[in-house]
Amino acid sequence: MDALDLLVNRRSASRLTEPAPAGEALENIIRAGMRAPDHGTLQPWRFIIIENEGRERFSTLLTQAAQEDALDDKAIEKAQQAPFRAPMIIAVVAHCDEHPKVPHWEQVVSAGCAVMAMQMAAVAQGFNGIWRSGAWTEHDTVRAAFHCRQQDVIVGFLYLGTPQLKSSTTVIPPDSAPFVSSF
Repeated sequence: MDALDLLVNRRSASRLTEPAPAGEALENIIRAGMRAPDHGTLQPWRFIIIENEGRERFSTLLTQAAQEDALDDKAIEKAQQAPFRAPMIIAVVAHCDEHPKVPHWEQVVSAGCAVMAMQMAAVAQGFNGIWRSGAWTEHDTVRAAFHCRQQDVIVGFLYLGTPQLKSSTTVIPPDSAPFVSSF
């Protein structure tokens, strides 16, 4: 797949199954994330791979967080099942440090760019995924489990695997005009 085609036809896949990326394919995904724009070469990202028994531990963690928040049974069940939507999840943390020339927001955006690069690397190798965020990224219990410091930000969870459904339709890009102006 050509790089431009990959970028302009990108779409997430939420129904994922085995196999997950492994070996060289997984290493390519991580290395792509590490090539994200990085002002000051701070490398403000940390990648936590959640697979196999890690998905069980993540399920327990999300269940605990949901119970702490006194969510209803349906929401607790949803939290408990979330890690099993894909055979692999990569939690991406913006590991931010005080810097005189690189503000906090730039470090967070760099980690976000890492997620996009990782998803594109997955697609280029025949896998796919979906970037999920939401309340769990800010939950104190989840943040503690991922060893987040006060200034760190969980930018999301990249669910990865093999798409269950192959897209049979061509992506028709939206009209860019409403999003573009001149100065």
